[in-house]
Amino acid sequence: MVMSRDQNARRIHSVRIDNSTFERVEVFKYLGTTLTNLNSITEEIKNRLRSGNACYHSVQNLLSSRLLSKNLKIRIYRTIISPVALCGCETWSLTLREKRKLRVFENTVLRRIFLPRREEVTEEWRRLHNEEVNNL
Repeated sequence: MVMSRDQNARRIHSVRIDNSTFERVEVFKYLGTTLTNLNSITEEIKNRLRSGNACYHSVQNLLSSRLLSKNLKIRIYRTIISPVALCGCETWSLTLREKRKLRVFENTVLRRIFLPRREEVTEEWRRLHNEEVNNL
């Protein structure tokens, strides 16, 4: 991949080093991280959230079980799901939109762990609000 501020660098179709020729690509994976020529992490975050969802669905039976305590479910989330979704996040420089996507993912998983609440007065089921999820 060629990353340059020079506009002419994008016209180069391949890079030649010694006797080896490397083709120019827009995106590639290196050590499990998706790199783009625009130095954007949007695709990386999409891939990580996709992996986090897959990880959640692999342990969904545990997290929806009423036999396990909430503390144990949170521990499962922090040790199994969260590291998959946030692997390499130390190097990300996030925009507000990307921060929001990560927060939505976290709140969604936590809502699934804590299950809906039943109102005492109306006896109707309702979804937990973000503040309630954060407090729990």
